[in-house]
Amino acid sequence: MVGPRLASASLVLITAPAVFFTPLATSSASFLLVRFFTGFSLATFVSTQYWMSSMFSSPVVGTANGVAGGWGNLGGGATQLIMPLVFALIRDSMGSPKFTAWRIAFYVPGVFQMLTAFAVLIFGQDLPDGNFRRLQKTGDKSKDKISDVLFHGVTNYRGWILALTYGYCFGVELTVDNVIAEYFYDRFNLKLHTAGLIAASFGLANLILGRVNSLGGSIVVMILFSFFCQAACGLTFGVVPFVSRRSLGLISGMTGGGGNVGAVITQLAFFKGSRYSKETGITYMGIMIICCTLPLCLINFPQWGGMFTSGRGGGSSSSSEEDYYMAEWNSEEKNRGLHQASLKFAENSRRERGRRSACNTAPATNDTSLSPPAEFAA
Repeated sequence: MVGPRLASASLVLITAPAVFFTPLATSSASFLLVRFFTGFSLATFVSTQYWMSSMFSSPVVGTANGVAGGWGNLGGGATQLIMPLVFALIRDSMGSPKFTAWRIAFYVPGVFQMLTAFAVLIFGQDLPDGNFRRLQKTGDKSKDKISDVLFHGVTNYRGWILALTYGYCFGVELTVDNVIAEYFYDRFNLKLHTAGLIAASFGLANLILGRVNSLGGSIVVMILFSFFCQAACGLTFGVVPFVSRRSLGLISGMTGGGGNVGAVITQLAFFKGSRYSKETGITYMGIMIICCTLPLCLINFPQWGGMFTSGRGGGSSSSSEEDYYMAEWNSEEKNRGLHQASLKFAENSRRERGRRSACNTAPATNDTSLSPPAEFAA
């Protein structure tokens, strides 16, 4: 509704004070509060994915989303690597006690968070042809109804499946980020700093990881699991742009939110209290990953098909990209030209079918409302 540039910068600026207040925490309750409000900054992942989907065309949008998401996920591992070094630098160079050094260390990410927000505002741009506000003033972009955006988003089952799947790739990554250092610390009697360094390599495979009894084997399995886990994160958001164009932001939010919900559920189920050991919890988490990933088989696009089904991209009963994306707009909206961005994406998406089907497939529709209105004809 407001554009990814303002959304991203606002979220970062609004949550930055929570980071700055973290050193002032004096009780578990106050620490949980600043953690809670800092967590809202995770929503910038969703605005970034929406941003990539809006800036890049269909042939490369999956790669763009994967790369952007990968850099975001890299931050989780980099944090475990860098923050202990910042802490050690403050403690050794300033002679600060540990109690004070870890508090001062939190001002460093807070400053970088503020700088990031200003960089987004100064250098960022919502769309290839300009920012939302200017395009809306000139009439080149219309404001959509939030009720219609919500309806087409929540009624698309593909978005819910991707949310579940993301809950058990990115959600698992968040879980592992939280427990892996303690796992190495407890199981292999490592120094906490060393355990953190090893854990950082995860951010830079679960069913196996919990069964490995050697330190070297655990590190190798963790790195392999990290590769596939983060590839799954990128691939999931590589599909998101094709689920819906009108409700793209909402589908991105549902998917990204699924990752956070998956992390919470997994930690409560397998890592809260002393019900399970860390290695047993990791094994059960691996089983849950398999179960919650299977619904991906149910995703089907009429024009492209699914994992085990073929699309109806040709023949007398064909279904085209235009049919799929135009179904989100009614005749009145099409007559007003509100569907033009979706139509353009549909035309570009046809190239994703491959050379043979792209050459043989034309828009299988007789809907005259797909023709641009007079003001768009030029």
